[in-house]
Amino acid sequence: MERLVSAAPARHAPRFLLLYGSLRERSFSRLLTEEAARLLEAMGGEVRIFNPTGLPLPDSVPADHPKVQELRELAQWAEGMVWCSPERHGAMTGIMKAQIDWIPLSIGAVRPTQGKTLAVMEVSGGSQSFNALNQLRVLGRWMRMLTIPNQSSVAKAFLEFDEAGRMKPSAYYERVVDVMEELFKFTLLTRDVAPYLVDRYSERRESAEALSKRVNQRSI
Repeated sequence: MERLVSAAPARHAPRFLLLYGSLRERSFSRLLTEEAARLLEAMGGEVRIFNPTGLPLPDSVPADHPKVQELRELAQWAEGMVWCSPERHGAMTGIMKAQIDWIPLSIGAVRPTQGKTLAVMEVSGGSQSFNALNQLRVLGRWMRMLTIPNQSSVAKAFLEFDEAGRMKPSAYYERVVDVMEELFKFTLLTRDVAPYLVDRYSERRESAEALSKRVNQRSI
């Protein structure tokens, strides 16, 4: 394999949170996510994989549930994310959607996903499809994330991993390398300018109005 991209000098290694969408013992979305994690670590990134086992359905428990808090803290910690879902009935899985639904658009004054990079991947048991990928892109946009152009869709995933759970050499694997390299580069390129890139006039105006109300002497 050609040399992986090397981390540019920076304050710290780029931080990545990886989510997958299946609880099966031999989960191909998890195996693909683990391959992505190895690649990002080889490039110089710091990686955390969230295990969705035990995560309650959205709104079924208070937000201080330990698994919810773990997920939200990781979302704030990360500079970039990878979302990897199986395609089930032509869509992402409920497990994948539940994780994203538990990540709020804002926590107080902090937006845990805005301006952060995102790569999307999917696995399917049949022919190659992009339904889950398209849905994940919609969610990434809704969460105000910078979703990279490249993506990975692994067809007949049960044929693409060996008994040890490692991905076999293939064009699918090379695409995963491409996607992770692109995510790594986009994260380095945008890490210092993301607040500027996603700064909105409407939010600045709202903040100014709120400040005006607080300091307006006529309201005393």
